[in-house]
Amino acid sequence: MKQTVYITRKLPNEIVEKLSQFQVRMWEEEGKPVPREILLKEVENVNGLICLLTDTIDEEVISRAKHLQIISNVAVGYNNIDVQAATKKGIIVTNTPGVLTETTADLTFTLLMAAARGIPAASDALRGGQWGAWSLMEFTGQDIFEATLGIIGLGRIGEALVKRAQGFNMNVLYYNRTRKYDKERELGITYAEQSELLQRSDYVCLMLPYSPEVHHLIGKEELSLMKRNAILINTARGGLVDEEALYHALKSGEIWGAGLDVFEQEPVPVDHHLLTLTNVVTLPHIGSASLKTRMKMAYLAVDNIIRVLNGDVPLTEVRL
Repeated sequence: MKQTVYITRKLPNEIVEKLSQFQVRMWEEEGKPVPREILLKEVENVNGLICLLTDTIDEEVISRAKHLQIISNVAVGYNNIDVQAATKKGIIVTNTPGVLTETTADLTFTLLMAAARGIPAASDALRGGQWGAWSLMEFTGQDIFEATLGIIGLGRIGEALVKRAQGFNMNVLYYNRTRKYDKERELGITYAEQSELLQRSDYVCLMLPYSPEVHHLIGKEELSLMKRNAILINTARGGLVDEEALYHALKSGEIWGAGLDVFEQEPVPVDHHLLTLTNVVTLPHIGSASLKTRMKMAYLAVDNIIRVLNGDVPLTEVRL
């Protein structure tokens, strides 16, 4: 009998065709996640699972799997998967690092620029007929050129972001759990402890993976350290930021603005209080959303499945 692979979202035909040696089942409804009860049923007898970061693959799901050999996550992050439970059961977990680095760095800097200049609010004012006579101080934002950028988490995407900042002659500070002396020399950046980085930066970009240890890394105390003209950018994971504290800091003018591609709850409820603020630029988790990059991610996820189910080692295994 053919081994079986279940895919939790509809993928392009050319991706699915690569799995022709297996029996493939796939959730076909566009824009709608697979219901939990169906996921629990499907995972019982499959050999491979391809999932997205919005799928919760927790201990309950893993405990139902009788023949599962690999969970292939189409994302760099994997906090949606109980890796410990999977490892304990001998199930390999893989992700898709590397292929989305440049695209996510592009989006991060785009979000920074849009938040700095208030682009969405200005565009909405124009479209809403609210642009009257030209005014000297109307639609004014913050400068980017020669400003100070603080990066928390200097991984691949953080390093790629530095290169974009260099084009704007920005002064770049970084904080990382492990100091990277070689990158300081190579990229011309300066290490700072997190509190110092928050105090000195005009823009603070969160570029680190989520784990319980960094839950609400940015909260009321951290926001109080930031400049009043500072802008917080988060394209990493929503759980890094205390959204209630951020809302009050933005509403009170404690910081100038924010750019958010990620939220604690995704999809975001339409009545989310951060969506009511005009000094926040919000996006629906599209950091890696270029056609080329998303296809690369899907191909890598499929390649990991093929290798493991054929008795080979995966390309990008997640190890605790």
